[in-house]
Amino acid sequence: MQAGWSRPASLALAKVASARNGRSGTTGSVNGYDRLVLDDRPLMAFIPVRDLSAAQSFYGEVLGLRVREEGPYAVVLDAGGTMLRLAQVDGLQPQPFTIAGWQVLDMRTSIDSLASRGVDFIRYEGMDQDEKGIWSTPGGDQVAWFKDLDGNTLSLTCFAG
Repeated sequence: MQAGWSRPASLALAKVASARNGRSGTTGSVNGYDRLVLDDRPLMAFIPVRDLSAAQSFYGEVLGLRVREEGPYAVVLDAGGTMLRLAQVDGLQPQPFTIAGWQVLDMRTSIDSLASRGVDFIRYEGMDQDEKGIWSTPGGDQVAWFKDLDGNTLSLTCFAG
């Protein structure tokens, strides 16, 4: 436990914050913690990159995200209202799984638009993907994957219905 931090004090603060937010109290607790701590707080996302300038060009010009801030160690983008920080990481080792994805309304149009900007979509062995690299889930959602300049796996998802 962090010095100066106690569970009873934090629960009291959570109840005060709930009251300020127009809530009459907590909805219960799990292991003594208020469930509402982050339920209405905006999410920030982080993507590790080796070269901030190249990543800013890819995410800004190719993917079309607006740059909000530039600094020596991070570039902040607006990803549909979510703060996305491209963070400079020396010795980056890309992971073999999806680290970020976007929900799109029309998968084929989105793929065509990105492909026209030089984005290559990934085909995975053993997955039943169509000619554009789209995999359809059993529930009818569509997913397609691509990589950024650092080898980070990104995705597009179009939910059925």
